[in-house]
Amino acid sequence: MVDLKMKDAGGEAISSALRTLAFERRGLEALSEALQNGLSGPFAKATALLQNTEGHVIISGVGKSGHIGTKLAATFASTGTRSFFVHPAEANHGDMGMVGQKDAVLALSWSGESAELTALVAYTRRFAIPLIAMTAGKNSSLAREADIALILPKVEEACPHGLAPTTSTTMQLALGDALAIALLEARGFSESDFKIYHPGGKLGALLSHVADIMHVGQSLPLVRSGTPLPEAVMELSMKRFGCVGVLDDNGRLAGIVTDGDLARNLSQDLSTLKVDDIMTKAPKTVKGGMLVSGALALIHEHNISALMVVDDDNHPVGIVHFHDFLRIGAA
Repeated sequence: MVDLKMKDAGGEAISSALRTLAFERRGLEALSEALQNGLSGPFAKATALLQNTEGHVIISGVGKSGHIGTKLAATFASTGTRSFFVHPAEANHGDMGMVGQKDAVLALSWSGESAELTALVAYTRRFAIPLIAMTAGKNSSLAREADIALILPKVEEACPHGLAPTTSTTMQLALGDALAIALLEARGFSESDFKIYHPGGKLGALLSHVADIMHVGQSLPLVRSGTPLPEAVMELSMKRFGCVGVLDDNGRLAGIVTDGDLARNLSQDLSTLKVDDIMTKAPKTVKGGMLVSGALALIHEHNISALMVVDDDNHPVGIVHFHDFLRIGAA
């Protein structure tokens, strides 16, 4: 039997979650409206300033704003903007030396009156280090001192007591992400650049190139056009990729014979056939410079297990199998 108390509690939890999401959605909508109005100019200036910063983007904040700042520093750093987080309390005890005159500081404070930021703000003013404020306090100390103030619209927190930072931190995170992506696009940060900053894990694997994982040379299962099918089956069996490529007289890929092609023609006398009789013409191929993510998408889209890798003249230079994607952790 279903415990009615538990059922009621579950329903209340879902209602609470939906209310929270509604509050935070309204916060993002208000932020979007602000970016189309008064916030647009400061945002564009902040993007230009950070793009032209020769040193690092130093992000700082205390409490929940500090946690958001830590995440944003990681996002900036991973998308081509050199950045790290400096806690304002630690800055007061020696870490101020981490902030150089070629750096820029992005300080987060919802109220704009965080006492812990005072020394860091004063340090930027003393040494003419650019300061960007992200705050909802339009007339706050932080906003007044900043070179550029990103003023967030004031909205209700999702917390029913209006105390726990919820909607406010969602907005800080969203605006920080927007800055990071604007910088990424302004710098022309590419998928190849992502590979440099994300060498590990599944993301690193997906950002590898097909040439990094393909089989080459004697490993390639290839036969000439006109080859008797039994000989092609031997090649297919020995190379164990589930397919064999068929070359024309110029060494270009003319077609491919797969396990599936053989199965579909079992009603015929295979010993009397040539590869040309059953091969798939113009098979799906990729270039060595394609990202692993693109090749994997092609395999899934066409429900195939292997792809021939060809050069610009359609000469086979490699082969990549679904197992190769599994091996590197991309699939």
